[in-house]
Amino acid sequence: MSANLPPIFRKLRELLSAHAESFAITDDSETRYGLEAPVGPATVRSWGGKVKLKTIPVAWVSVGKAYVSYHLMGLPGNAKLLASMSKELRSRMQGQSCFNFKEADDALLKEIAHLTSESLRAMRKAGFIGNVPPA
Repeated sequence: MSANLPPIFRKLRELLSAHAESFAITDDSETRYGLEAPVGPATVRSWGGKVKLKTIPVAWVSVGKAYVSYHLMGLPGNAKLLASMSKELRSRMQGQSCFNFKEADDALLKEIAHLTSESLRAMRKAGFIGNVPPA
């Protein structure tokens, strides 16, 4: 693992942990941090009316060998958010919901913070995720 990856991971973890109060934390280690939420009615409908899982992952960040990956499950299918992304951030996309970072860029971190907030809000508003019960 490259020496510059842990600081990038910490910045992205901090960005994601700002939303932890509204979600369940699935992983919290030096190399992975994740959030999940109860499935919402829209998710159950997309599964043909059958509950397959009680919770689904909504966002996570993990350290790989050559980069830090940041996943936002609310991006696919959200044309408005996808269209709002800068070319610079889009160039970091791998697949439909993953961004890879080899170095920290303050402008991109600010943009991904906004995308994260909007993605999570939109997933909840559309009914794909429910609220985490208070502990």
